[in-house]
This record gives sequence, C-alpha cells and structure tokens, in this order.
Amino acid sequence: MTLRMPLPDRAELRLQWTRQMLDDPEAPLVRASNDASFRSYWRARSLGRDWIVMDAPPGKEDIRPWLEVASRLARAGVHVPEIQAADPERGFVLMEDLGDRILLPELTATSADRLYGQALDALLAVQLHADTAGLPEYDEARLVAEMELMPEWFLKRHLGFVPECEQWDVVESAFRALVTSAQSQPQVFVHRDYHSRNLLVTEVASPGVIDFQDAVRGPVTYDLVSLLRDCYIEWPVERVQGWALEYREKLAAAGFAVPGEAAFLRAFDLMGLQRHLKVLGIFCRLWYRDGKAGYLMDLPLVWKYVREVGARHAETAPLVALLESAIAGRDLTLPAP
Repeated sequence: MTLRMPLPDRAELRLQWTRQMLDDPEAPLVRASNDASFRSYWRARSLGRDWIVMDAPPGKEDIRPWLEVASRLARAGVHVPEIQAADPERGFVLMEDLGDRILLPELTATSADRLYGQALDALLAVQLHADTAGLPEYDEARLVAEMELMPEWFLKRHLGFVPECEQWDVVESAFRALVTSAQSQPQVFVHRDYHSRNLLVTEVASPGVIDFQDAVRGPVTYDLVSLLRDCYIEWPVERVQGWALEYREKLAAAGFAVPGEAAFLRAFDLMGLQRHLKVLGIFCRLWYRDGKAGYLMDLPLVWKYVREVGARHAETAPLVALLESAIAGRDLTLPAP
C-alpha cells in the first residue's frame, strides 16, 4: 500500500512559495492586512527589503484580473505595486511593499487639499492614459445589479422591510434615473473603489493605488465621487463641490467634453447616489453573509449621503422618503435580531 503525504495547508504553501520566490529559506511572513474579499496580504522581509504577498485562494478569488489591470495602470504612469512574481494557478503575488500609510488617517483639514490634489492628479492620469480596451462595460445590467443589493441586504435583511408593489415602482423609477445619468457621461477607465483606504501615502508625490482588480469602463464621475464622498470620511458640502469643480476644469483642459458646472455637479450627485445605494447593500452583506461586522459602523455616513443627496433631486426624493420610512429612526449600526 502506498502512503500519500498530506498536502501542505494554505499557510505552509504560502510560506514555501514566498521563500522560493525570494530565494531565502528563512524569510519570515507576517500578516499585513485583509480586505472585504477573500484576499489576504502578508509582509515578507528578505535582505533588508520588505515585500508584500497577496494570497487569493483559487476557487474564491482569481488574481488574473488584478495582474492585468495592474499592468494597464503601470503603463499609464500610475503608482501601483511593482510585481516581482506571480502564480495565478496557486493564487499568489509577490510585489513591492508600498507601506501601510493609507490616506484615511493622514487626512486633516489642513492636509486635505494637498493629499486630494495628488489623488486627483493620479485619477486624471488614469482617465487620460489607462487603456480601456476589453474592460467590462459599466452597463445598465451591472449598474442595476449593484443597486439591487440595497433592497436585498439593507431593506430586507438588515431592516426587515419588504417593499410592496407600489413601493417597488418608487425604487425602480429612481434606479432608472440613476442609470440614465451614468450612461450619459463620458466613459473612461473606472477603478471602482478609488477612496482613502485604497490609496497609500508614499515617498513620491503620486499616491500608491491598490485594490483595482474590479476596473471597468464607465462614467467619468464614478471614481471622483468615490474619493470625495468617501464612505469612511466626510467633508463639508462646499469643499467637496469645490474639489469636484476643480477636477472638472482639469478634464476640460485635457480636452474632455464636460458639461457646465451645474450639470456636472448633478451628474456627480447622481453617480454618488448610485454608488452609495450599492454600498448600503454591500456593507450589510459583509456582515450577514461574511461575518465582517465592522462595516455596519459605516452605515450611518453612507445613509447620510443617500438622504441628503437624494432629497436634492426630484427623481430620487421619493426613494429617500421610502427609505426614511423603512429606517424609522433605527440605529443602523445594530445588527438585525
């Protein structure tokens, strides 16, 4: 009888692969961070240099889109991690360590203009130079499927509220208006999570950009509103609008056919509303499906954006009223029984 040796577990496989790629049998590997997906990140140190290992278990995550988008962004001059080695079959990437100074805690009333200025310059480089050929389209089906996470996970699962037929008409009417606005905008490379937790402060002026694997070709204001109406930090309305209009001027100077200021801010508002409706659903799904409770603490700010922005526009004000009746003053940070 032939005895089979047990296969190494994921931790052992990850360590073996890292040491082999670094040609260092003693290289240590310690956890660096997790994110909202099944990916995890680990820091290795070898010959006085730090590296990051991304572990994306096959069957749960596919690193090929990440590698492909990283190449597009690097060619556009964006500061993404340099790839040292990659193994798509086993789900590992060894890459440059950009550090752990995420933008969020670095943002203050005095630093915001400088740091957002750098982030907006990087975004402009993405929208001007990143290749969009072959990227998935941010089409109607995708936009609607994202927003449908809100009634499924926020209304039904989190609040225990099931809309009736006429209430579904209100939801669908708002969704239609948001899709129409998104599709009327210039279509560019869209990161889809361009915000303060996915930008790193580094020694060079351009921020390090991470978590870009879900890139699509879509509306020009999507990444802009992701950054400026961030789900994790809030700024005064006047300051946000000022940054948005400054970016509009950059687009115009680069040759984009951008609308006037009022129309641009309206498109910015409605794009943000589409995103934040989606996020209400995603944050709830991360708790109820994936057991990641911390995201419930971010629901109040996301709801504040939805309430304040949605109430400003006739097409979406009835949806806001419906959501207010469903919430009925409840503390959104508390999970459903």
